[in-house]
Amino acid sequence: MRHFLWVIVFAYPVSLAAKHRPLLPQPQQIEYGSVRLALRGLNIGLGSTPSPEDLFAAKELSSALPLTEGKPIPVEEIRPSGPAIILVRTGAIDALPGPNDHAGPDSREAYEIRIDAKGAEIRSRSSAGLYYGVQTMRQLVEGNPGDQFLPEVRIHDWPSMAYRGFMMDMSHGPLPTEAEVERQIDFLARWKTNQYYFYSEASIALRGYDLVNPDGRFTQDEVRRIIEHARQRHMDVVPLAELYGHLHDVFRVEYYSDLSLLPHGGEINPLNPQTEAFLEDWVGQLAALFPSPWFHMGLDEPWELDKAAGVLGGGVDPSKLFGDQLTKTAAILTQLGKRPMFWADVHSGAKTFDKHPELVSQLPKNIIAVPWHYKPEPDYSGFVAPFAREHIQQVVQPGIWCWSDIAPDLSTTFANIDGFVAAGRQYGALGMINSGWTDSSQILYRTALPGMAYGSVAAWQSKPEEHHQFFLDYASQMYPSEAAGDLATGLEKLSEADHLAAEALGNYTVDRLWEDPFIPTRLKRVESSREKLHQERLLAEDAEKRFRRAQAATHDAYTLPSLIVTARMLDYEGMKYLYADEIAGFFKALGRHPSPEEVDLYLFRQMSAIIHGRFADLMDAIATLRGKYRSAWLDEYTDYRLGVELGRWDAEYEYWRRFQARLLDVAQSFKKDETLPALDELRPHF
Repeated sequence: MRHFLWVIVFAYPVSLAAKHRPLLPQPQQIEYGSVRLALRGLNIGLGSTPSPEDLFAAKELSSALPLTEGKPIPVEEIRPSGPAIILVRTGAIDALPGPNDHAGPDSREAYEIRIDAKGAEIRSRSSAGLYYGVQTMRQLVEGNPGDQFLPEVRIHDWPSMAYRGFMMDMSHGPLPTEAEVERQIDFLARWKTNQYYFYSEASIALRGYDLVNPDGRFTQDEVRRIIEHARQRHMDVVPLAELYGHLHDVFRVEYYSDLSLLPHGGEINPLNPQTEAFLEDWVGQLAALFPSPWFHMGLDEPWELDKAAGVLGGGVDPSKLFGDQLTKTAAILTQLGKRPMFWADVHSGAKTFDKHPELVSQLPKNIIAVPWHYKPEPDYSGFVAPFAREHIQQVVQPGIWCWSDIAPDLSTTFANIDGFVAAGRQYGALGMINSGWTDSSQILYRTALPGMAYGSVAAWQSKPEEHHQFFLDYASQMYPSEAAGDLATGLEKLSEADHLAAEALGNYTVDRLWEDPFIPTRLKRVESSREKLHQERLLAEDAEKRFRRAQAATHDAYTLPSLIVTARMLDYEGMKYLYADEIAGFFKALGRHPSPEEVDLYLFRQMSAIIHGRFADLMDAIATLRGKYRSAWLDEYTDYRLGVELGRWDAEYEYWRRFQARLLDVAQSFKKDETLPALDELRPHF
């Protein structure tokens, strides 16, 4: 009799975790046996009448399983006679989430896996469930090249949340290429994401709007290809349009400027009849382009709303103005066959529902509220409870903390996701959207892949991941064993480095990267944060070293180049501020009347020497990094906004070049008994 080790719902015993590969997301129920099924000699077959979706899943399994076996496992459209992995669909194709899905063991996406010495089976009622079973089976492979196998196991798995989305910002920052969006979808599908929110302010070409953002948008054919690519991977692409605020890309065009509340502003004038016609056309085109049953209409952060009475007349009630527009827009979407969603600013953004709590009870009953918040909180109940009390369905939205940082702060990210998902479950939320914002326009978004995976895992599992363990589990699934340890440690150290930089210099570490470090208030802060900056550099350098080792072992060109560039950017930031503190210290030591020998030692040799001085170090670093950053950018994005971002690098280089030239001039001409100019007199002032 075979003996199985039970692991139920969410936890692995330590001994079992050591014996088998970690699975992400962790299955709800799993029991391992003691035998194995060799991959060599296996076929993949279909145990039910195959649909194109089933065949796609089988072929994906075929290409993923052998890894180093040299050739794909054959796929047959019937049940093979010999040892095989059989995919069995027992119900309708049911490939994509509908408007009213549910989670749980009897859900559309639930699946079962059975593996023993004779063969394996993945069984589900839908093609989506089969596909998710495939994603788990590809993670089960163990053994060494040439001797790989699947362990004996029984799995019954299902999602804890019916809707598990990721939102990509296509408007605030760079524009991802079509190929990059498809790579994101491929990556998210591995972790069982079933929605991809396409955030567009004016990033999709629509008929009749040739003047709107012509250099930074997707064509409709590109969007259609992305939707089809996602559909094959059982992911629904949901349009996320801004239909109240965040429309400056439209209103900055003079032809449309009269549609905004403030001239060339960002929010609509709801009382302008032309605005209504514009929105109906805009929404109609987007609704026709995206087949999704859901449509996210934005409506977050109406910063200008409180000024509406002053612009439109004293009789205007801001609460009624916003509520009427929300209801009207939701009705348009409902008539178009879409289920409307909107962002609910509770304790975040413009705090619209804090200022006007009466709006909650006035919401249309078919609407989905999306409360959002991106910081760790001890309790997120206050974000979701107001809508639960009114029986308004919800999807919660945490985010990956990286939009204004050099590297993702994953400790903040994980805590935010865990807390919001827990509150969402407590109040019966339908699902979760993980936010991928790019506000600073500078983040290399491939560095956020671990945060994207974590969000998908958190929404599927019933319990949160242990944060430290996640890095190793994730790396073990993403990379070969010889590189996984370095990658896991490197990712953790990179996140810690960015977190330390924020503590030392202030939040939004990418903004700190370009600031003048010699401003007196900054110098004072750096003086008290030297140890944190020292540790930031050590962590970033350790991360870079590990990423380089992993790159040598794997030749990975997708994830590692951007991680290496980002580690070097954090190291440069630490160097810049530490050097600034040291340079300020040298000026204090020199005083106003130093000897020529002291000027030669400090002003020339320590600071401004053409080689091996501090300014030379900074110019070397920024000039080298500029080229590598540009290459990493163009691997992910189009060239839209690239010139603006490279201008920051050029300005940074020019700052140090001018500073070095001024110091060199003083150092080479300084005479005994002369007065040394003060540091503030010598630094460039732009």
